[in-house]
Amino acid sequence: MNPLDNLQPPLLPPATPWWPPAPGWWALALLAGVSLAAFCWLHWHRPRRRAEPPAPLVLDPLRVAALEELAQLRKPYDLPAGPWLQQLNALLKRLCRAHYPDNRSHTLSGRAWLAYLDSRCPAAGLTRWMILVEGGYRAECRLDDKAIDGLYQSVEIWIRRHV
Repeated sequence: MNPLDNLQPPLLPPATPWWPPAPGWWALALLAGVSLAAFCWLHWHRPRRRAEPPAPLVLDPLRVAALEELAQLRKPYDLPAGPWLQQLNALLKRLCRAHYPDNRSHTLSGRAWLAYLDSRCPAAGLTRWMILVEGGYRAECRLDDKAIDGLYQSVEIWIRRHV
């Protein structure tokens, strides 16, 4: 005879239906509903902030003078661009010498000069304009209208926003 045959069947808890839940669950459901309703009410009835217009950019007199000088430069449409590029470069170097006298940035040239300009104002994107530093040394450097306008706009952005 097997000793396991003498064992009683296991005792199981009495079967309870899953609905209705115990009183603690009712309180939890009520708390969740009240929390959700309060969150929605606060979200929809909070005071809205109106977006204030950005403060106008106040330029110092040196930047204003540089922008005026830039506007007076004659763009080289259908002309050799070398002298115009040299004037742009000279304007930027004078501005850097005045704003950052300790950096000696006006002594830089080539890619180092463009990288310095870009470090002061990445929004202008002057590093893509290698023609700015090379064009003054080319014999017959000509730029199309789109390149002239793009370079002019980049220099103008740099003058307005450099830090």
